[in-house]
Amino acid sequence: MSQPARPNFYLIVAGLATIYLVWGSTYLAIRIAVETMPPLLMGGTRFLVAGVVVAGVIAVIRGFRLTRRQWFDNAIVAAFMLLGGNGLVAWAEKTVPSGIATLIVAMNPLFFVLAEWVVAWWRRDASIGARPTTMTFVGLAVGTLGLGILVGPSLLESGPEQLQPMPVIAIICACLCWTIGSLYSRYSRDAAEPFTGSAAQMLCGGVWLIVVGLIVGEHRAFDWSHVSHASLYAWLYLVIAGSLIAFTTFVWLMKHSSPTIVSTYAYVNPIVAVYLGWLILNEPVNPRIFLASATIVLGVALITVSKQLQAARSQKKALA
Repeated sequence: MSQPARPNFYLIVAGLATIYLVWGSTYLAIRIAVETMPPLLMGGTRFLVAGVVVAGVIAVIRGFRLTRRQWFDNAIVAAFMLLGGNGLVAWAEKTVPSGIATLIVAMNPLFFVLAEWVVAWWRRDASIGARPTTMTFVGLAVGTLGLGILVGPSLLESGPEQLQPMPVIAIICACLCWTIGSLYSRYSRDAAEPFTGSAAQMLCGGVWLIVVGLIVGEHRAFDWSHVSHASLYAWLYLVIAGSLIAFTTFVWLMKHSSPTIVSTYAYVNPIVAVYLGWLILNEPVNPRIFLASATIVLGVALITVSKQLQAARSQKKALA
């Protein structure tokens, strides 16, 4: 009786390995792509191409249909998550090492907890948002300490390893945008089917990024002849591996595995990104970065465990 379950187990392991490695490497790919490509136009064309492919496949298989409300909601989500989230990260990575950027992005669960707390307080509704527990506050404090260890000294020191304040602030704002978009998507009343919704988000996000890129004048300084082969290969990798393979795998995992297991990518991606940045681009790795990595991951882990315990207690009350 246990034989039929084995293929699913191996597929889940393969799926986890995919999002561990691919999503951990996308920050390196972004860093390489923006060396000779404008960040917003690069991201816009990436998501637009991926969105067209996914939408085309869905249209052939079962038809691609969304209501006006679903298009509106997905356009809002894309504005926050892809334009604000991914776009700001891509812009910041012109100067911020990919490993550092990934470690700052790893703070996103902390922002999510704070946002849910604000929603719960603002709406006065126990079914919307969530109030942090003591363990959650500890996780927030530990994660904030890790961020301070990571970027504090680098903002003050001089030399090639110095971080500029604006790109760091941009990545933090990207986390906030990603959080707002995620919350909007979670509480939308008429959500589209996951694959259809993701295609719509990539299509809308691609348009948002291209329009803003044109508005800020990225096209004026862009010259195809100056695009390196490395940047072009990185862009292709982001389209195929980052947007098509990894995101599709993530959606499949969320249906066939527990969210707790899938969420472990938040702990692994920073480690993969730091190692690849050091291996391929010779990005700096020192004891302070290792300490910051461990501290941030610990903070995220505390928050994750706290949310799991909170959900388990709520389920017990509902069954009582």
